[in-house]
Amino acid sequence: MLVKEIMTKEIPTVKRGVSVVEAAREMTKRKTKFLIITEKGKLAGIVTEWDFVTKLLAKSKDPAKTKIDDIMTKKVIVVAPDMEIEEAAKIMSKYNIKKLPVVTGGALVGVVTAMDIIAAEPKVIDQISELVLTTRKEKFVAG
Repeated sequence: MLVKEIMTKEIPTVKRGVSVVEAAREMTKRKTKFLIITEKGKLAGIVTEWDFVTKLLAKSKDPAKTKIDDIMTKKVIVVAPDMEIEEAAKIMSKYNIKKLPVVTGGALVGVVTAMDIIAAEPKVIDQISELVLTTRKEKFVAG
């Protein structure tokens, strides 16, 4: 099965330069745990709930004065729509990430998440469960 068969095409995005407050409101409105950051219609970064915790709150930054650019991940790992979902699962596990923007010809065309893969292809549960369990262990150890 290919990434393009299970990816979400409605991508939760905000533009570079918005405040983290605006981004948080957008996440709340869309009921999502991440946003893709764009610049001139192209992928510029990704931000997750974890970024808000570790790069904003834990560092006592003022949300009203902090831009999304300051907390987003700029070096984003992406996949192609024609990639096998098993390969996408391996990438997620290798880099300890749960969301992968889908890009073709430099254009953002979708997002695939660990949950998308699990729902579509139960045989990759072992790879994804390793990612989830590693994350849970880290959370447990941390607090």
